[in-house]
Amino acid sequence: MIRSFSINEFYFLLSAVQWTLALSAIAFLGGAIAGLLIALGRTSPIKPVRLAATGYIQVFQGTPLLMQLFLVFFGATVLGIDMNPWAAAALGLTLNASAFLGEIWRGCIQSVPRGQWEAASALGLRYPGLMRYVILPQAVKVALPPTVGYLVQLIKGTSLAAIIGFTELTRAGQIVNNATFQPFLVFSIVAALYFVLCWPLSLLAARLEARYAAPGR
Repeated sequence: MIRSFSINEFYFLLSAVQWTLALSAIAFLGGAIAGLLIALGRTSPIKPVRLAATGYIQVFQGTPLLMQLFLVFFGATVLGIDMNPWAAAALGLTLNASAFLGEIWRGCIQSVPRGQWEAASALGLRYPGLMRYVILPQAVKVALPPTVGYLVQLIKGTSLAAIIGFTELTRAGQIVNNATFQPFLVFSIVAALYFVLCWPLSLLAARLEARYAAPGR
């Protein structure tokens, strides 16, 4: 039986926003932790570590996110692991986010003037101390704008979790559309909700970029 679109359907879409935000937060936090390790690996003086980190990034940046979600969700079943859509979506997005954040932060680390690296080395600082006390504090400011910008992409990327059955905003839109058969109305509202989530972050990224821009740019 076809239902008309009502306030209840709108509330259902609105309630799905919390799952989009929760999935985004978990993927971002997990991706940030792993991404920092990847970035440090990419700038490590140890060649095998650099190669391993580079290979990880190339695999996850060179394959579609949708395929990665499929591999995590269905691959777990093949291995005998009972993984629900929530866990699969969180793991898949975390792995993907760690590769992109790792590469973003690698660029920010290497943007620190070479003289800073050489001066710290001349003072006898080894790689861990060099990163902790000299390089990372300077790289953080450079990293803020692209990191916030990537968060916008991550929020939109959670929509792909609908394909493995996780009920976030896009999946909720599909459910409502199947009940009401009003795709233009339903997905216009879904798009508007994504815009409300992402637009403030886009503005924040632009403001941070302007604030931390190098003098003379």
